[in-house]
Amino acid sequence: MSESAEALGRMEELIERLKSRVDALETLAGEGGDVDGAVDVLAEVAELAKQVETEIQRARQAADAGA
Repeated sequence: MSESAEALGRMEELIERLKSRVDALETLAGEGGDVDGAVDVLAEVAELAKQVETEIQRARQAADAGA
């Protein structure tokens, strides 16, 4: 498996985790209460987004190196 394909696979996993955390955030918002929990989930969403960006950069670099 190529490096860019591996990066894309990791990115897909991270995006699934990101979707899960966004769903959790929407649930918390619908319940209208747990502000601390919502802040924690937002921090997780931000971290996952950074990880997705890192994988995007890796995939681009691998694709450029292979081009």
